[in-house]
Formats: sequence, structure tokens, C-alpha cells
Amino acid sequence: MSAKADTLLLFGATGDLAQRMLLPSLCALHADGLLDPGLQITGTARADLSDAAFRNFARAAVEKYLPAQRRGSMADFLNRLHFVPLDVTQQDGFGALAKKIGRPADRLAIFLSTAPDLFEQTIAGLAAAALSEGARIGLEKPLGHDLASSREINDAVGRAFPEERIFRIDHYLGKETVQNLIALRFANLMFEPLWNAQHIDHVQITVAETVGLEGRVGFYDGAGALRDMVQNHMLQLLALVAMEPPTHFDANSVRDEKVKVLRALRPVGPGESVTGQYRGGAVKGQIVAGYDEELGRDSETETFVALKAHVDNWRWKGVPFYLRTGKRLPERVTEILVQFRAIPHSIFDGARTRANRLLIGIQPQENITLSLMAKVPGLDREGLSLREVPLKIAMTDAFSGKEKRIAYERLLLDLIEANQTLFVRRDEVEAQWTWIDGIRAQWHAEGLTPKPYNSGAWGPSAAIALTERDGVSWHE
Repeated sequence: MSAKADTLLLFGATGDLAQRMLLPSLCALHADGLLDPGLQITGTARADLSDAAFRNFARAAVEKYLPAQRRGSMADFLNRLHFVPLDVTQQDGFGALAKKIGRPADRLAIFLSTAPDLFEQTIAGLAAAALSEGARIGLEKPLGHDLASSREINDAVGRAFPEERIFRIDHYLGKETVQNLIALRFANLMFEPLWNAQHIDHVQITVAETVGLEGRVGFYDGAGALRDMVQNHMLQLLALVAMEPPTHFDANSVRDEKVKVLRALRPVGPGESVTGQYRGGAVKGQIVAGYDEELGRDSETETFVALKAHVDNWRWKGVPFYLRTGKRLPERVTEILVQFRAIPHSIFDGARTRANRLLIGIQPQENITLSLMAKVPGLDREGLSLREVPLKIAMTDAFSGKEKRIAYERLLLDLIEANQTLFVRRDEVEAQWTWIDGIRAQWHAEGLTPKPYNSGAWGPSAAIALTERDGVSWHE
């Protein structure tokens, strides 16, 4: 499969994701000349829109979510757009969709951004209208709520699309700094010899949000932080940190190494997880309601999770990976901290040394900071004075003039061009769910329920204890 698609079919084309991410991303790619001139984009949803009405809808979305300097020729982009009203629960509507597209199936790329409970009906309709033959399909999460439901979805997709034409999306993999993690590890000789249990003390991965439910009540209360964030985004970050060097930077080589890490995850044991749920408080000076108040009823859904994970292989034996994610935390930040071990012996009498740290910022700031020990300027008649100093690379400064892209720009372009490297394979998804299901089973066995924490705090106090009993503090 190498042919570029000449038609992109967007299901859920009037939804929130399409407005905020998909249509602005496609417009930006068009403005940069990265879409073939002949590529046509057809949207479909239940809304009864004409082509002209959909173009007006797209214009409003682009003007709201894409900076003016990135829009290029808006009229030319809008002329690519078409729309076909479709209720995916009514199979006879797919015939009209196929007629409207009128393209060879092997040049068709499909992006499915609908509720997971509509996946099977949508794919059955595509197959009945011969739209699945030779086409490729991108699937937006969530792909199930446990291993069993994930397998059901994957089986349904697999009946119409072979694995090499399935593109499972984790938008974190489209972020520049996440990809830069691969470059940092495998394009620089200085890190790989140190990237193991002999030299690394522990790793921290934090995904913190300041927002609450934000209109996601129906989905979030049935998912919780573990399934919403840890199962996909955080485990993908962990896999990229921990994987062995792939033989090539291609889809199968990279994903082969990631799945080895995911299968090597030790089941989380008693005392290695903390859950929490936010109460009312203040975030960035704003008074906010608690989760149960936003929801309108009591709930045992966790909005915060902290975990101590282990990768049981030669490279990482004995190195803890601390993961935490939550809503209504003090700041919005996604980062990876690699804490190196202390030097075995200091020759600087009386001078305090600190172990080196590598901090990889993913959002909102994309940067890499290596903390080093250096001499404080001066004559030092009584011995050297040392201080920790940061060696910082801010991506915006290092690559000035380069536009900061939406993660979906790369993922949509890779779908159109049939490059699966930054997409998730079925065995990865199932390995992730296997580990997550084990955690939920452990919670059930322990009778673990979320501990309350005030909005604006870094989760419940038990999350601090999770690391501090190992002599480790969360990076804040």
C-alpha cells in the first residue's frame, strides 16, 4: 500500500474534533502545499447540509481555530470540500455516499470520528457499498473500554480492513516533542550507553490538566483517568522511553519494539496505585466546582491516577516508572523526567552534587532540559563551589521560522500517504488493555475508591507518599 489517497472521507465531519482539529489541520496542510491538488475531502454526518453549507461550517471552524497566517487561500481549500448527509444506522444511505465519491477504492482514505458503538454499523455499511475494498481507515479513540470490547471493535474493523490498512490514532504520537524523543535517543551517541538501569534511577511521566469535565460528562464518567489517559497516551510515552533501538524508522520496526515494552510491564501490585477525585477549589485563581457537582450526582469515577510501573527486562530491571495524570491540577503540563543516578563518589569536599536530570516538555512548552553540575565563578580559595545549571533547548528557539503544527496535521497527512509509523497496531492496543484491566481488577480486589483532593492541588496526598517512600519527589 503506497498510493496516495485522492479522496479523504471524514465521518463525524460536523463534530467537535472536526471543528477544532481536523478541518483546521487540513486547511493548514493545503496552505503549505502538502495536499495534492486533486485531493477531494468529503464530509459526512447526520446533519442535512449541502456542499455550500458544509463549506460555510468549515470556514467558521478554520477562522476560529487556525491562526490567520496559516490559512493560505481559504477559497481554494473550501472548494475541495463536499458533504453527504448520512445516518450510519441506515445501511441504504451508504450507496448514495459511494455514488458521490465515485473514486477507486484503493485511493480512498477514511477517517472515522464517531462514537465507538457506531463503528461496527459504519464499517458494515462501508463494506456493503464496496467502499472498504482497498481503502485505508483511521480510527479515533476510544477503542473499547477493556480488552474484550477492544477485541470486538478490532474484529469488526478487521472483517473489512486488513491490519496494514488500519490506522489507529493516538494524537500524542503526532506531537513534535514526542517524535523528538525518538531522535534524542537514537540520533545522539551520548544517551544510548546511559539509557539503562545501571545509570537511570527512575522515570516520571506526568500528564496534568487544569480543566474539569468540559462537556465530556457522558464519556468521561464511564471511562475515568485510567482509561482516558493512561491506557493510550501515557503508555505510548512509556513505550517510546523504554523501547530498544528499532532496526529502521519504519512502521513495523518501531511498533515491534514498543509492543515488547508493553508486554514486559509487570502487573501493578498492592500499594502501587493511587486514585483520586477532585472536589471544589481554585485553579489559577478561579473558583471551580467539584466533580460530583459538575456531574450532578455521586460517582466513584477517578479523575486522578498515580502508578508505580516496572518494565521487567534486562534494560530496565529495578527502575520504577512513576506515572500520574489528573484533572483540575495546578497547571497544564505534559512532561517526561529521566532521573539519572548520582555519581558514585564526589571529589569535591563539602560541595553538594545533584544527579543529572533530563526533562522533556511536551506541552504546553516543547523543550528539552538537561540539568548539569557546574562550577560557580570565583577564586574558590576554600574549594570549588558547585551549582546545578540547566542546558536548555527550546524547540521554538532552536527551529525559529518553523510553524508549530497541530498534531493532527502529521497524522492526517500520514493517513493520506499510507505511512503507519505513528499509528498504533492491534497487538499494542491489546497489550495496553491487558495491563489496564489488571489494574482495575487490583482496585476491585482491594476495594480501592478515589480519594478526594481539592481542585488546584497535585492530587491526593497518597500520590506524594507513593514516590516519597522510595526517596523520590514528583517534579513540579
